Amino acid sequence: MATSTDTQPESLRDFTPDTVLKRDIFSETVSGHLTSDPSVKVVLRRLDGVPWYARPLSQWLARKEAKALRAVQGIAGTPVLIAADKAGILRVWAEGTPLHLAKPSEALWYEDAYRLLADLRERGVCHNDIAKPQNWLMLPDGRCGVIDFQLTRVHRRRGWWFRTAAREDLRHMLKQKRAFAPDLLTAEEQDILTQKSLPSRIWMATGKRLYNFITRRLMNWSDGEGSEDRVELHGPAIRAAYLEAGAQEVGFATYAQSAGGVGLYAFVEGDVTAETLPQTDPKADLVQVVPALPRDSAGKVRQELLELVATNRMDEVEHLLGDDLGLKQLMQPIIAQRLNLTDRRLR
Repeated sequence: MATSTDTQPESLRDFTPDTVLKRDIFSETVSGHLTSDPSVKVVLRRLDGVPWYARPLSQWLARKEAKALRAVQGIAGTPVLIAADKAGILRVWAEGTPLHLAKPSEALWYEDAYRLLADLRERGVCHNDIAKPQNWLMLPDGRCGVIDFQLTRVHRRRGWWFRTAAREDLRHMLKQKRAFAPDLLTAEEQDILTQKSLPSRIWMATGKRLYNFITRRLMNWSDGEGSEDRVELHGPAIRAAYLEAGAQEVGFATYAQSAGGVGLYAFVEGDVTAETLPQTDPKADLVQVVPALPRDSAGKVRQELLELVATNRMDEVEHLLGDDLGLKQLMQPIIAQRLNLTDRRLR
């Protein structure tokens, strides 16, 4: 995993890895810092470990992403590109919390999202993948950011296709508003949400079904992040077995395994030990018994906090905890005893 070997392209040698954030057959996303300046946190999308059969598509996606990142440089809320070549794409870390975790309810974020989409249109850029809340960020100042430009297209002409794609970007942003701040939706925005474009309707009726069959049935991928959705597939049976053995509650998250693949992480609340819990088949790769699971005011487990702990995204955990001293005290032993040591092995 070291990036200082002679085979590493010069443009990517100034990278010290820290934590594997995500892995699929097209790339591996690793956070770290510049070797020459450890204060600069960066992210590398690595391409050199891609299987041979996925390499052509992986390289094509990487070229699209690099082109898009170059086109959006200088737009507030977009990633700052450092270098890009066949081995990977290196950019500055975007400080912020993914939308499905931040759940913005204030108008500021959505007003800034309008501004960001307008700035993209000015550059002829359509993101094409912002239906996923994971690709939106709430920045520390409450404003908007966007990441993951793999499917982005830079249009040379502002014709019908560009206008249609730009409107779909807007509609997908409004879907986030409907999910997290429905009371802020205007009548005009509600009308936009009901009017899917012709290409979108055709895709949903044809290509989307084939995509879902291949990814979900044949490859066991989730539609959200392109990785095995092991929480949905294996979680219910494991949870039932743990509850029968005396656990009070179980929370699950997935993480990228250092040897490849997606691991299942179980956080178990109750007077049990990892050794006394039953060995299920399939099983959880990591089982951490915790004094108590974090919950919201309605008593629902704070899944977003468990996901961040499982993937070692401690900066984002701190952001979500804010000034809540009680929640910080509850999370302290969970963080201190976390079992995914990928970040420590990389160091």
